[in-house]
Amino acid sequence: MRKVLENPLYYLDNFHRVLAWISERYGDLLSDDERAFIGTFCALPQPARALFVRMVMRKGTLFRASKLNYAEIGCAETAARALLATGWIAIDPVITLDELFELLLKNEIGAVFGLSLHEKAARKDEQRAALRAQFGDPRAFSSWYRDAGDHVYRILAKPLCDRLRLIFFGNLHQDWTEFVLSDLGVFKYEQVECSGAARGFRHRRDIDDYLALQHCKERFHAGDPLALVLQALPPAVADNAWLDSRRERLLYQIAQHAEKQQDWPAAYALYAQCRFPGARGRAIRVLEKDGQHGRAYALLTQAMQAPESDAERQQLERIAPRLQRQLGHPRAAARRRPAVERIDLALPMPAHDWWVEGVVREHLARAEAPVFYVENALINALFGLLCWRAIFSAIPGAFFHPFHRGPADLHSADFFQRRAAAFQLCLDELDSDAYQATIRATYADKCGVQSPFVAWEALSAELIDLALACIPAAHLKKWFDRILLDLKANRSGFPDLIQFWPAERRYNMIEVKGPGDRLQDNQLRWIDYCAAHQMPISVCYLQWTETPA
Repeated sequence: MRKVLENPLYYLDNFHRVLAWISERYGDLLSDDERAFIGTFCALPQPARALFVRMVMRKGTLFRASKLNYAEIGCAETAARALLATGWIAIDPVITLDELFELLLKNEIGAVFGLSLHEKAARKDEQRAALRAQFGDPRAFSSWYRDAGDHVYRILAKPLCDRLRLIFFGNLHQDWTEFVLSDLGVFKYEQVECSGAARGFRHRRDIDDYLALQHCKERFHAGDPLALVLQALPPAVADNAWLDSRRERLLYQIAQHAEKQQDWPAAYALYAQCRFPGARGRAIRVLEKDGQHGRAYALLTQAMQAPESDAERQQLERIAPRLQRQLGHPRAAARRRPAVERIDLALPMPAHDWWVEGVVREHLARAEAPVFYVENALINALFGLLCWRAIFSAIPGAFFHPFHRGPADLHSADFFQRRAAAFQLCLDELDSDAYQATIRATYADKCGVQSPFVAWEALSAELIDLALACIPAAHLKKWFDRILLDLKANRSGFPDLIQFWPAERRYNMIEVKGPGDRLQDNQLRWIDYCAAHQMPISVCYLQWTETPA
C-alpha cells in the first residue's frame, strides 16, 4: 500500500494517463463531447479534477458532500463549484425514496419521517415499504431532508467516462482498479510493446456497436421481451471478428432462452442464423424436440461431413441414433472408444474436511510415486510457459494497453494462423531437450505475470521438474497441438490427478468420480484423445464403504 500512498493523487495521475493514451491513439474516433470533455477536464483546478475522478471511481452516482472527505482535495464543496459549470455533476438532484434510503443513515431516516420508536426499530427495507405509498414521488434532496446541513451531488458524466474506459481497455469488465492493483504488485502484466497504431477499435462504429451490444445484453438479462432486444441488436460486424463474436454469443444466449421456454420455432430461427460454436448442434436438437426429425436428420448429415469441432462431433454422434430410430433408418455402428483403465476404490468417508479428489490422492500417493491435484492447471501451464513468446507476440490488434492478461484475439478463429511461425519455433524445441530449459527459465522469469494459461498458485518448481522428468516430449506435443486446435474448448477437461514415478520416468493421469458423478463431455474427449495416442490415463470411481458417525 505504501507505494500508492506516497502519491495521494495517484488516481488522478492514472486518469490523466488514460486521457493522454486515448487522445494519442484514438483522437480520430472520439465524438465531439468526448473531445470537449478531455479539453475541459485538463483545464480545471486540481481539486475539482481530483474530486470528479473520486466520484467516477466510486460506486453509484449520488454522493453527500460530508462523505467526500479526502485530505488531498480539501473542501469538497469548494472543489465541486468548479465542476457545476461543466454540467458533469448536479447539486441537490431530484431523487427517489429508494435513493434517499441509500444516502441516509437509519437514525436520519427516523428524523426525516418522524418515525415512532417502534418504527425506528424496524429494518430499513421494512421502513421503506411502509413509507412508499405516501412518499412515492421523487423530489429534490433538500425537500426530503430540510435540516440535513449537507449537499448532495449526482454525477452525470459517468456514461461518458465509461465510454472512455471502454476505448482504453477495449472492454467494460476492466476498470480503474487495474492501475492500483498493478502499482501495488497484486497483478503483474507482460509488457508487450504497443505502438501508437495499436488500438482495439478501428472505427467509431466499433465503439457504438460495442455499447449497443452491451445495452442489449443488459436488457436481455433484465428480462425485456426478446423481440425488443433482437430489434435493438446491431447488425453483424463484417470487419471486426472479436466484436462480431460478442454479437454471436449474445444471439446464442437469446436462442438458449427461447429453447428453455420451449418456443421451438423462435429458438431454431435464432440458432440457424447464429455462427457461435455449438449453435448448429443446438439447431438440430431443437428440430428434434419439435418433432421435425426429417429436417433434423438432414442438417445432422450435412454437419457430420464437416464438424466444426470435436465437441460438435460428439454431440452429433449422440443425436444420430435417436433420429435414425425415429425415421426407421438402420442404426449406424457406434464409434468404438479406445479402452481406458478403470480404477475402482471403496474407502471409508473421512470425518471432516474431505473432497473426493483429495481422498483418492492421499490413498494412491507413495513416497516413490507422489500424486498431485492439477486438473487443467499443469498441462496448460507447460504449454503457456513453452509458448510464452508466441502467445505474447506483438501482433497488430492483440495488445493495445498495458493491462492485458492475454492477447485480445485469443479466441479468434485465426489466432494460431496469425502466429503459426512463432508457435512452430516453440514447438520445435520439443524435438530436443531445449524445451526443458525454456520452460524452467520462463517459470523463473515470469513468475506471477498474468497469463491465460498459467495459474501460478497451482504450480511449484517441484511439480514442474517432475513433469519434465516423467512426461515424454512427444506427449506434450500431442497435448499442445490439440490445445491449439481449439483454444477455448481444449483448455479444460484434463484429468484431476497426475501421479509420477520419477525413478521410472513415467506418469499416469487419473480422472476421479465420486458416487453419482459422471464424466463430462470435455473430459470424455480428452480421455479418448489420450487413450488413442497411448498416453497413460485412468478413470477412478470412488464409493464409500461407511460414513463417519
